[in-house]
Amino acid sequence: MKRIGVSIYPAKSSFERDKDYLDLARKYGYTRIFTSLLEIDGEQDEVVTKFKNIIEYGNSIGMETILDINPALFEQLNVSYNDLAFFKELGATGIRLDLGFTGAEEAKMTKNPYGLIIEVNMSSGTRYIDTIMSYQPNMDYFYASHNFYPQKYSGISQRHFEQTTSMFNQHHIHTGAFVTSQEGDLGPWPVQTGLSTLEQHRNLSIHTQVTHYRLMGTIDDLLIGNAYATEEELRAMSEAYLNTHPTFEIEFSANVSELERKMILDEVHQYRGDRSEYMIRSSATRVKYTNEDIPAHHTHPIKKGDILICNNRFGQYKGETQIALKDMENDGDRNVIGHLTEESIFLLDYLKPWSSFKFTLS
Repeated sequence: MKRIGVSIYPAKSSFERDKDYLDLARKYGYTRIFTSLLEIDGEQDEVVTKFKNIIEYGNSIGMETILDINPALFEQLNVSYNDLAFFKELGATGIRLDLGFTGAEEAKMTKNPYGLIIEVNMSSGTRYIDTIMSYQPNMDYFYASHNFYPQKYSGISQRHFEQTTSMFNQHHIHTGAFVTSQEGDLGPWPVQTGLSTLEQHRNLSIHTQVTHYRLMGTIDDLLIGNAYATEEELRAMSEAYLNTHPTFEIEFSANVSELERKMILDEVHQYRGDRSEYMIRSSATRVKYTNEDIPAHHTHPIKKGDILICNNRFGQYKGETQIALKDMENDGDRNVIGHLTEESIFLLDYLKPWSSFKFTLS
């Protein structure tokens, strides 16, 4: 089951602002909250009360909170991994171990009597997960998630992401990762240039980040790392991750006909299984619109990411929708009616044959 979530930082914000943010997120189907309790500055009881109040509010509207902690905080709070009652009293659904123990402790914590979820860090690149699994954790209460990275250029690479994620996928562990808001400016640390897991996502729209994760299909839960995302971003993430079909953002060419706009925006497209290295073909439109008039226009040379409709000159292929995977010559039988947004062209590399998809305006 895919879920989406937001992050809040009660030690640096007010209850009222966090409450309003959670209300807005819940409106768009968000059900998870991430927050960080890696250190407590100032009066401990006051800080803990701030966290407790907003966590309990989240619970009241159907949003579960997982707290990011580390072994040092256990000592500061005088909490033992043998007794996690403190976190249950806070109202948390679970705790995330930013730094782990030896593996035995993590497995034991998954068997706590409070039903708290224990979430571990996926980003280290060691065989840490195999050690935990050797101690037979309770898989019903065992999650894992990647880090986020506030420092520019410090996010993990695509290759490292795939390698580390596969270690957890092979054990069928519930996984999570972070995307970043382009408007949010609040995080756990003073340095804050976005809070994404993947470095390549740092400056991308939230729709593109989320669609990338959706097409990869290796992560269950996605969370926005920084606060506060705009309502537009919250809506875009919800639609990109929770809608029935993944969507590609496009820009139309000038003077495209209403028929062509309808063929692109109103239909569910499907990538044919007999794949070509030059294009993604969606043939359903050529059947539905076989009797329509599609004059030739915009028949200039084709670039990767172009959206094409076969015109009247193309015989039985008239009406077929295509997406260019490579630059191609145009013999005059394909109308270049639009283009994927520049930042999203790389997503084509992750779309699999027989996948369904839709287009939306950027």
